[in-house]
Amino acid sequence: MAVGDGHILHIEECGPVDGLPVLFLHDGPGNGCQPEYRRLFDPHRFRIVFIDQRGAGRSLPSGELGANTTPDLVVDLEHVRDALGISNWIVLGGGWGSLLALAYSQLFTERVCGLVLCGIFLGSRQEVAAVIQTAPVGQAEAWQQFACAIPTNERDDLLAAYTSRILGADPSAAEMASRAWLNYGRALRNEAPLLAWPDDMALATARLQLHYLHHDCFIAPGQLLAGVDHLRHLPAAIVQGVADPLYPTHAAEALHRAWPEATWFPVANAGHDVLAPQIARACIKALSWVAECVETVG
Repeated sequence: MAVGDGHILHIEECGPVDGLPVLFLHDGPGNGCQPEYRRLFDPHRFRIVFIDQRGAGRSLPSGELGANTTPDLVVDLEHVRDALGISNWIVLGGGWGSLLALAYSQLFTERVCGLVLCGIFLGSRQEVAAVIQTAPVGQAEAWQQFACAIPTNERDDLLAAYTSRILGADPSAAEMASRAWLNYGRALRNEAPLLAWPDDMALATARLQLHYLHHDCFIAPGQLLAGVDHLRHLPAAIVQGVADPLYPTHAAEALHRAWPEATWFPVANAGHDVLAPQIARACIKALSWVAECVETVG
């Protein structure tokens, strides 16, 4: 689907056309959707919409940074909803997708009937620094490898150092930095490292992530917490792995303090991956609860 500015989004639908609509927002920025995400949804109950965001996954142009901001992505979601003839939908977002879900829901509240947020990320500099500038709990070795890919005299600002390389003009430096950047993220998600050089899609993911982080995710400080007042009437659930090294619990706890009406689903000893059994079960349970609330009201 063309959404303007030269961007074409890859969109998939699963489930019955008359099912309860659910929008799934992938992690990232830049990761794209995976077929495995369908496992989170009852295919007989839900009409599920998967969108690869601008420049991500199978959307085109891959890795394009022009006209690629959080407000652009928010408007895209509303464009897709209208084009598909959906009056309102439940929104489920994980990691970066939780930030985008909040940004969209706070602007187009009347189009959202419920929220499931997993692995909360609010886009603050403190959250980013806690993962990039210092070693998360239990990740000292992975962080050391990540930091050592940058010369000693630049390690006081690792985000700036990686941004200058991955978004720079030297393809060789961009590939080397992207490999170190992506492997650090994979280590935090408990995934195997890349054995080969990053392919074009992986390089696009790294470019998008640095583009957004370098620009503070294109949101104002405190914007998402301040906007919770628009959402208090909605059935909502916050799912958080207590041992998540990529999105530590303090952001989820801050969101829940600001939004006590949202149901809190902490998952003990669980990390980041939304498809990990413990997190997946919690998301499925949370979505079922939100859907029951929506169907009861409807």
